[in-house]
Amino acid sequence: MGWPSAVGPSGRTKLKSLMPFTPRSHYDWHLRTRTLALGKRTIIMGILNVTPDSFSDGGHFYSPQHAPERAVAQALKLLEEGADILDIGGESTRPNAAPLTPDEEQSRILPVLESILKEKPTTILSVDTFHAATAHRAIQAGAEIINDVSGHLWDPDMSKSCAQSGCGAILMHTRGRPQDWPNLPPLTPEAVLPLILSDLTERLEAATAAGILRNKIVLDPGFGFGKRLDENYSLLAHFDELQRFNLPLLAGVSRKSFLARTISQHPSLSVLLEGATPSMDDRLHATTAANVAAILAGAHILRTHDVRPAVEAAAIADQILAAS
Repeated sequence: MGWPSAVGPSGRTKLKSLMPFTPRSHYDWHLRTRTLALGKRTIIMGILNVTPDSFSDGGHFYSPQHAPERAVAQALKLLEEGADILDIGGESTRPNAAPLTPDEEQSRILPVLESILKEKPTTILSVDTFHAATAHRAIQAGAEIINDVSGHLWDPDMSKSCAQSGCGAILMHTRGRPQDWPNLPPLTPEAVLPLILSDLTERLEAATAAGILRNKIVLDPGFGFGKRLDENYSLLAHFDELQRFNLPLLAGVSRKSFLARTISQHPSLSVLLEGATPSMDDRLHATTAANVAAILAGAHILRTHDVRPAVEAAAIADQILAAS
């Protein structure tokens, strides 16, 4: 069977791509004090959780006895591995996590943020928070980006705080609050993307109405946040549809449970795992596969726990996009 081909303007036969990719748009993301070019290559955002109870690394980099030394050491490691941005989170959003007051959250985040900037003053720091008060304090301390998992829905002052500071703003989609997720009705595969598109449109309109410029905004469809297991594959399969917003896109699939479930159910792997839930380390290759799929569908930024593998995967995916 022959290869699909077409005749170009010069009369020479060209091979048609068997895997057509939508070209990734280029943007200048205007942060608080600098501009970050997006689209030419994938930007890697390293996750730094200073929490005792995050789903993947709770307690690894947070300890009242060692704060912020342990977290700073991890931050430097992520930067050495190739992280372009560090995203610092102080409050877990897993369903059974204990809620924090903004003051408690700030007591975890701010010492780490300040220590990182003392060690590496040019580091681009993002703060993962849905509290406007924490965002305000973090920006004063030197953060460039506020990454709000609620898309500015859970604190009505968040959009105003971001607009006044001029920081970069990541608007993420979530369906309900973490405590609601176990009881949410399932979504059909056809319903996943329309829901996300509709809700993100509302969040984007609210943010810009509050004074946040579009060139400050990145959108994140929120893998795992109110989407159950295979519902996330419907999102990943149609991730390219998010390009209709004409804004940069972030994908955060790192170590998510929908990947673990797929691994555990695979006939070849279920024997190796002996029925156990894949550990965080066992989810690395699945994360890499999902990261590459997201880049080829238009993701500009990957948010990940494992920076070096993400950098390597992005290098290959970026070359595929460049050649398509």
